[in-house]
Amino acid sequence: MIIKEDFCLAPFNTFGIEALAYELSIITSINELKELYVAGELSKKLLILSKGSNILLTGHFKGLVLLNQIWGKEIAKEDDNHVYLNVSSGEFWPSLVEYTVDNGWGGLENLTDIPGKMGAAPIQNIGAYGAELRDVFVSLEAFDLTNGKLVTFNKEECEFDYRTSIFKSKFKNRYFITSVLIKLTKSPIINLSYKPLADAFKDRNIEEVTISDVSKKVAEIRESKLPNPDKLKNAGSFFKNPIIEMDKYHDLKLEYDNIPSYALKNSTYKIPAAWLIEQCGWKGKRVGNVGVHEKQALVIVKYDTATGFQILDLANSVKKSVFDKFGIDLEFEVNVV
Repeated sequence: MIIKEDFCLAPFNTFGIEALAYELSIITSINELKELYVAGELSKKLLILSKGSNILLTGHFKGLVLLNQIWGKEIAKEDDNHVYLNVSSGEFWPSLVEYTVDNGWGGLENLTDIPGKMGAAPIQNIGAYGAELRDVFVSLEAFDLTNGKLVTFNKEECEFDYRTSIFKSKFKNRYFITSVLIKLTKSPIINLSYKPLADAFKDRNIEEVTISDVSKKVAEIRESKLPNPDKLKNAGSFFKNPIIEMDKYHDLKLEYDNIPSYALKNSTYKIPAAWLIEQCGWKGKRVGNVGVHEKQALVIVKYDTATGFQILDLANSVKKSVFDKFGIDLEFEVNVV
């Protein structure tokens, strides 16, 4: 058990915020978590961090950061049709997707190049281009930071929903996810439910499209729309797409007949947050050393030496503009600490 003091977190958050952790422990195994628990270290204020691709640090963290570096993956079992892959929570997500596609196992190809690590995937129920983690999820193991026990959660117990789970609500900051079991198919079913993806293959026979084709196309689409955090600091989509009730949607439709929407099963509608933000004039706008990306209005970017509070101020200004114009309260997808 090694605890470092005054540790710079800039390399471990994609905004590159120069925040310090008062204390930090690098976690490479469950045993290290157990040692910290026995020593009473887990009773401190805690922050679990890995890639930091979905977090905004607004200042120094006055507590103990648990830096997830638990690596490894293995086939738990397989049959003629499926492969069950057990993945440690510190595994880098884009590399995992590449590994599964190279092996011809379907299920993750639509989630190509989402930044971050496996441990964050179930917390956010990450999703893109018509797919979500819960589509392949079987179960996970997590270390209970309050009692030192290792527990298992099945899909139902995780309470997955749009970009959220029980680990982002009721059990926020209670569990350190150590591994995730996913179920992949040996006879992939190509998912082109996302319209831009379907349009990209409209001249192809669907039976000829492979998961490798889908993965490459998703990578191309993402690269054309989203800035690389290694070149322009950001944390991906800062806002969730809001879901509104039918009456609210009809009222907006009367005033904005071109408002894009996606009808959901429970008589609600999902509205693209990017469209709302664009209508408020924010797309491509820069305020000091922060701004809204010129190609994707969901993404807030950091230039030079902006602080976390400056980024948060801009996000709140965008949020207020959308509420004032449309009466819709945008919710942050990024976790603010």
